[in-house]
Amino acid sequence: MTTAVPTDRERAAVQAYLRLLHTVRAAFDSVADAPGAPSPPVVPPAVLAEAEQALRDAGLTGSEEAFFRLLASWCSEP
Repeated sequence: MTTAVPTDRERAAVQAYLRLLHTVRAAFDSVADAPGAPSPPVVPPAVLAEAEQALRDAGLTGSEEAFFRLLASWCSEP
């Protein structure tokens, strides 16, 4: 099996996605333990914009299958 080395832009896209995912998880975790707490805050626009730009730069916009294949090869726990 041939292993492709991700480009800098692909690596940046995966890292931006993981930051976005961790931001969302943290938002939900911060209110999960508090009964009657308000809904989690919206993801900061800068975090979402970073992820979207990184996907565009890597040529992965609209190619979820390729992106998630890349993500799976990058780490075992997204």
